[in-house]
Amino acid sequence: MKVEETKGFRVINEWLAANERHPFLFQLQAWQHIVNRESGLVNAPTGCGKTYSVFLGAIIQFINQHPGYYHSKKDSGLQLLWITPLRALAKDIGRAMEEVIAGLGMSWKVGIRNGDTPLAERAKQKRQMPEVLIITPESLHLLLAQKGYAEVFRSLEIIAVDEWHELLGSKRGVQVELAISRIVNSQGKLTNGKPALWGISATIGNLEEAKDVLLSPVRQTGIIIKANIQKKIEVESVIPDEIEKYPWAGHLGIRLAHKLIPIILQSKTTLIFINTRGMSETWYQTLLNVCPDLAGSIALHHGSIDMELRAWIEDNLHTGNLKAVVCTASLDLGVDFRPVETVVQVGSPKGVARFLQRAGRSGHSPDATSKIYFLPTHSLELIEAAALKSAMSENLIESRPPMMLCYDVLLQFLSTLAISDGFSQEETYAEVVSTFCYQHLTKDEWQQILYFVTEGGHAMHQYDDFKKIELEDGLYKIKSRKVAMRHRMHIGTIVSSSMMKVKFITGGYIGVIEEFFISRLDPGDVFTLAGRNLEFLMIKDMTALVKKSGSKKSIIPSWDGGRMPLSANLGKKLRETLDRSATGALKPGENELRSLQPLFELQQLLSHVPKQHELLIEQIETKDGFHLFVYPFEGRLVHEAMAAILAFRISLIRPITFSFAMNDYGFELLSDQPIPVDDTNVYDLFSPADLLNDIQRSVNSTEMAKRKFRDVAVIGGLIFQGMPGEKKKARHLQSSASLLFNVFAEYDKDNLLLRQAYQEVFDQQMEEVRLRDMLERIQHSKIVLTFPERLTPFCFPIKVDSMREDLSSEKLEDRVKKMQQQLEF
Repeated sequence: MKVEETKGFRVINEWLAANERHPFLFQLQAWQHIVNRESGLVNAPTGCGKTYSVFLGAIIQFINQHPGYYHSKKDSGLQLLWITPLRALAKDIGRAMEEVIAGLGMSWKVGIRNGDTPLAERAKQKRQMPEVLIITPESLHLLLAQKGYAEVFRSLEIIAVDEWHELLGSKRGVQVELAISRIVNSQGKLTNGKPALWGISATIGNLEEAKDVLLSPVRQTGIIIKANIQKKIEVESVIPDEIEKYPWAGHLGIRLAHKLIPIILQSKTTLIFINTRGMSETWYQTLLNVCPDLAGSIALHHGSIDMELRAWIEDNLHTGNLKAVVCTASLDLGVDFRPVETVVQVGSPKGVARFLQRAGRSGHSPDATSKIYFLPTHSLELIEAAALKSAMSENLIESRPPMMLCYDVLLQFLSTLAISDGFSQEETYAEVVSTFCYQHLTKDEWQQILYFVTEGGHAMHQYDDFKKIELEDGLYKIKSRKVAMRHRMHIGTIVSSSMMKVKFITGGYIGVIEEFFISRLDPGDVFTLAGRNLEFLMIKDMTALVKKSGSKKSIIPSWDGGRMPLSANLGKKLRETLDRSATGALKPGENELRSLQPLFELQQLLSHVPKQHELLIEQIETKDGFHLFVYPFEGRLVHEAMAAILAFRISLIRPITFSFAMNDYGFELLSDQPIPVDDTNVYDLFSPADLLNDIQRSVNSTEMAKRKFRDVAVIGGLIFQGMPGEKKKARHLQSSASLLFNVFAEYDKDNLLLRQAYQEVFDQQMEEVRLRDMLERIQHSKIVLTFPERLTPFCFPIKVDSMREDLSSEKLEDRVKKMQQQLEF
């Protein structure tokens, strides 16, 4: 590409040449658009210099503006605001930026502002802002909560949002939208007009929409700059020596642990991704047991481990001192760990984008091959491996739909503005509706929100605690110091389960664990955290005190959110892959499907292997009762909702009660009497007609909305979570939320937060849109009803999942072995 020859371009090109580097075409394009004061989105694979595409553009622009004295110019004010979703990223990005600044001999300073930034550093920044500020969304809102914050952004030239694909579709992304709208729209005092806005994103299915969401507040169409770099990714499945014809979830992976040892030993460094924190603890111990020589060179990394230990692990990943790290999504994002040569994915990643993201953690230079091994936790997951390969070859990557009308985040934002310089009604409404999230916010809804924050709304107007904001000289302000302090402490949209610190009784911090897990332990119980077996002693000052234990048996903690549902894209590819298995039209290199042929043959013999445009329903009678197994391959959330709807619709035919079980492939209804499903009614039972009413009648949507309302109420500032060190217990929070929910339901039925809670249940927990799409698809598919005489390979894992609640893991394994022996006899 021909770029405009300027002083800035010459300086950067000379520096790159001196370091034997050459810019990629996409970087040159980004630099030119930045110099032209345009906005946009940069899309490039991991390890290809996305950061430099925006950061060096800011440097070039600065040099062009000060060609004669760019070296010596100090204290230039904030030039580049760099928003990042992860605290852990800040240090490494800052280090990379400082290396460039030092190499160019410039006087720019790089500052970091997040929850870990010391008070002294924040005070220093307040006196003199660095030229580059790396900040998280939460800390950016805290900055907006300071009086006189407009001065901070007076000299701002560029706002960069890193890892935008991770923020999009979340309430933290909405926080970013609102903060940008305030910075670019409300201050006519900016020295150079509105700053340019740039997003940096990995590939997602709705990249154009991602750009529109980000740039909405600056009212620019903007440009997408794509790196035309095809990163080569090799996927290899770890195939068991013997395929179980009756698979079940979870147990197979650990039995294949020995197959990972050669992979670890032959690579410089290997990242082993596990989907849950609890299983990562198990895998860490298992790998050490299988290969004791790894002691000292293998580490465990997840979000509940002490931050200092995590930082030590990340530093040692950089230097190549670790042979392997067992990790969760905690290492999905972040700077490049160059020594990482190999990645292992244990169990299905449940989505194409996540799998690509993890694969990209290996082979970081653009010309290097990323190597990822897929290790199944049960045989049927090998179908997902084949489906992932197929999706990757077609570049079929999931979209991240943006969130709309998050009233709770808006309530929090208005309180943030009210504790700083206040806000005006008309100007702020114009700002808010300039964002993508709130573009459809009506004047009536805006008035409802203002009435709620000033008078408590229709239901709470008698309670002074809800009259937080006052109108003074045309500005809405919070004047109470107590209310302002409470608000500052709870800025943010991540409402996690109540966490408890874990410490040795002799001193020494280990990590954090969810309060509900600790509450179920008795003194003397042994559990695992951070790769150690710990004996629980007591709770003191909201801290669990423990000592080391030599016990061989321990309880593996479970954390909320452990099970991710299958994405719509992967579900679609799964059905296509099964179609090839059913018809025998396998592609070259589909070793996974070839290895599963014995399982498919048994499934076909006992029942049927569904093709792409077929829905398989199996009706089986056992000593437990009458089973109905349905296989839509749409993910556990959709299956959970569909099971409830189907049970409700069947009960209209005949009074009947059911128990449910589900996995990502299908679901089970179990009854003590025959289930009236046949050719005459099956299409009506799977009809999309009257779906919303049937959801509300079949699922306890009120109870689900109550649970969801707790998060909405916390984010919106209706519930105070307590001072640090004396956090309210989760059940107290829930009871407070339930009380408010009931009051709104009875006295303020049109309450916006109430409406939002129900909407989030339908969109997120039931995936109502996807549920409707599935039913439409089924109406145009062939429904195949079979009546096997015994359990089939497809239904077996669902049946086993239904037994988990009643049996310990050891008893479950014994029971499953007996069932397998009886079925294979």
